[in-house]
Amino acid sequence: TTGHLIYQCGGIDKRTIEKFEKEAAELGKGSFKYAWVLDKLKAERERGITIDIALWKFETPRYYVTVIDAPGHRDFIKNMITGTSQADCAILIIAAGTGEFEAGISKDGQTREHALLAYTLGVKNLIVAINKMDTTKWSEAR
Repeated sequence: TTGHLIYQCGGIDKRTIEKFEKEAAELGKGSFKYAWVLDKLKAERERGITIDIALWKFETPRYYVTVIDAPGHRDFIKNMITGTSQADCAILIIAAGTGEFEAGISKDGQTREHALLAYTLGVKNLIVAINKMDTTKWSEAR
């Protein structure tokens, strides 16, 4: 998700994404091309999860941007805290998938915990982005 955002903002070129797509496809993980922008560790690529924080810098016509990609997995919460503590603002990615969304916002959910940790660490500007909306039927009631 973060890699896709970087690509859409012009922070990485199409040729590099195509290289990642080819490498990911060779390992049977073709859909991970954007994740590989920041997931450089062998274990991250094999497991399909972010383990350590990663930085990516780029410029837009108006801003200098440093993206700090932090893990969302519960096992790597210390790394998430390290990355988040350096941020001026944060993008909280919420999975829309059935079951994922509900688990994330539940009392002990990771989404809720990450929002609270970001606030506690001094991040007062939070952008909320919804991921995987194409995999579920959108419902305002939900």
